[in-house]
Amino acid sequence: MPDHPKIELALGPCFFNWSAERLVDFYRGIAEEADIDRVYLGEVVCGKRMPFTDALWPDIMEMLTKAGKQVVLSGLAQPVNKREREILRQQAGYDMPIEINDLSMVPGRAGQEFTAGPFLNVYNEASLRLLADRGATAWCPPVELPLDSIQKIAALVPEVDIELFAFGRLPLALSSRCYHARAHGLRKDACQFVCDRDPDGMNIATLDDRRFLAANGIQTLSDAVHVAGVTSGQLQATGIRRLRLSPHSLDMVKVAGTFRRFLDGELTCEDLNAELAGQGLPGPVCNAYLAGDAGWKTATLPA
Repeated sequence: MPDHPKIELALGPCFFNWSAERLVDFYRGIAEEADIDRVYLGEVVCGKRMPFTDALWPDIMEMLTKAGKQVVLSGLAQPVNKREREILRQQAGYDMPIEINDLSMVPGRAGQEFTAGPFLNVYNEASLRLLADRGATAWCPPVELPLDSIQKIAALVPEVDIELFAFGRLPLALSSRCYHARAHGLRKDACQFVCDRDPDGMNIATLDDRRFLAANGIQTLSDAVHVAGVTSGQLQATGIRRLRLSPHSLDMVKVAGTFRRFLDGELTCEDLNAELAGQGLPGPVCNAYLAGDAGWKTATLPA
């Protein structure tokens, strides 16, 4: 019997409004030190941020490629004006790996390969089959899909590689309203980019001061940090070929190393959660979406 392929690690696109200097330093560390196979680059949350980062990506891509990482350009998830739609149209035609997070990019891809990102509403095999017929070769499922649903879809569309969102505050929703601007008494059109004050998102609490969500400009995130403590054997049985780690301001090189040791069988699920919790997570650990329960909870996942 042939050995199962190694479960790869991917670094998803950065959701947060980090400075140019911070982004360059961050990806230099990923290039030089991280046990990461694939890296997604690009602004996916707010098109207003794109002019501050677009000029950075070519040099960062070259640096990561020279370090042996596969680089994928992630497209914006919610284009809101003609300029942003035109940018997506241009990106769709690039001769490089692309992640699509808004369906408007699919026709422009013209049958070339792409990754279907977690912002697309793909919840069944028919939807994934439609995208596969149009060039999708990989899929990161929406974060609320449980493992048993992912396994059924993967079995019915086996030619598409499944990449599981495995670490980070969960991307729950995007809005036309900018929560950061509103919280600081500003209008969205004159936001002063105040989202840069919260490198892991702005914590949101209820009236009785219980934290339950985080905001990142127009994006709603979970307060808790999702950790997919699923063993390599279970991931392979489910049809998952890659885990996606979402960038946060803690040491992501160390986070990747912790996941690699877990996948290699050196750490138990309890060890994984404990080690990550000790690395300065912005919130408590959660994982229960994978078990079909409320996402903010923790659950015992299949061994």
